Amino acid sequence: MIDDAIITVKELSKRYDGFAAVEDVSFDIKRGEIFGLLGPNGAGKSTIISILCCLLEPTAGRVTIDGFDVEKNSNEIKKIIGIVPQEISLYYTLTARENLTFYAKIYGLSGKTMKDRIEALLDMVGLTDRADDKLEGYSGGMKRRINIAVALLHNPRILFLDEPSTGVDPQSRKRIYDTIQDLNRQGMTVLLTTHQMEDAEKLCHRIAIVDKGKLIALDTLNGLLKMVGETDIIQVKAKDIPTEALDVIQRIDNVQKVSVDDESMTIELVQGRELMARIIETLTASGTKVESIQIKEPDLETLFLHLTGTKLRR
Repeated sequence: MIDDAIITVKELSKRYDGFAAVEDVSFDIKRGEIFGLLGPNGAGKSTIISILCCLLEPTAGRVTIDGFDVEKNSNEIKKIIGIVPQEISLYYTLTARENLTFYAKIYGLSGKTMKDRIEALLDMVGLTDRADDKLEGYSGGMKRRINIAVALLHNPRILFLDEPSTGVDPQSRKRIYDTIQDLNRQGMTVLLTTHQMEDAEKLCHRIAIVDKGKLIALDTLNGLLKMVGETDIIQVKAKDIPTEALDVIQRIDNVQKVSVDDESMTIELVQGRELMARIIETLTASGTKVESIQIKEPDLETLFLHLTGTKLRR
C-alpha cells in the first residue's frame, strides 16, 4: 500500500440552521487503502461522504481528492470516483443487464467496450446467471451487488460505499466483502461508511470513529483496541436493575465505567473474572433477575462504549 494521501479532509464542517451535522473533522486517506467511517446512524457519516462525492457543499474546511478541490473541481472528481449510495438507485422493472447498459451509456460507453465491461462486472458480482431477470425479483443483497457494478462501470480510482451491507443476506454480504477486497488488491482506494462492526473489522485498514458529527478516534483496528487497554468487559443481561445495586457496583474497586440500557448492563473494569462473583452477589441481593452474564474480549463495540459511554446506536 502506497503511503501518499489520495483524499485529504481538513477542518470540515457542515451546518444546517445552526445544527452541526459535521464539526471540524480532519483525516487523510492513503492511496490504495480501505478506509472505514464507523458510527451510529445520525453520526455524520453520510454527510461526510456526500461532501466528498461533491453532492453537498461544506460550510467550512477544505477537501481535496487526488489533487482536486471538491468545491472548485467537481467535474474532474466525478470522473475518478464511483458512488454506491445507501439507498438502491436502480430501475426495478428493468433487468440487471438493462440497468447496466443504461448507466454505461450515461458514462459514455458503447459498442464492444460497453458489452465487455458489463459482462466482466456481472461476473465480478456473481450475477451473470441472473443478468436477464428483472430486478423486482432480486433480493436486497442482489440489488446491492448490481448497484456496486453500476458504480464501477467507468473504472474509477476511488470507490465510495455508504452502508454497503445494510439489508443484505449473509451470502450477498460475503460476496460484497470479496468484491471490495478484490478491487482493493487491484489498487482501488475504498471509503466505506458503516455502523456494522463486522464490516469495519473484516475490511478496513484504518477506521475513523465518528459520533455526533465529530471524529473521536482514528487508527488501525489493533491501534483502536489498545485504547481499551487491559480492561475487561462484563455484560449482564437483566431488566430493571435497581439504582442501589448500580451504586454498589460503581463503588467496587477497579470498576471504571457502568452503562445501562433497557435490557442489559455493561461494566468496564480491571480483573473482571475475579470480581464477577461479587457483581452477581450484589445483583442477586437486590432482587434482580439475571438472565445471563459474560466476559467479552475488547472489540469495536466495547471501544465505542469506552469512548462515548453509550452503546453503538443502530
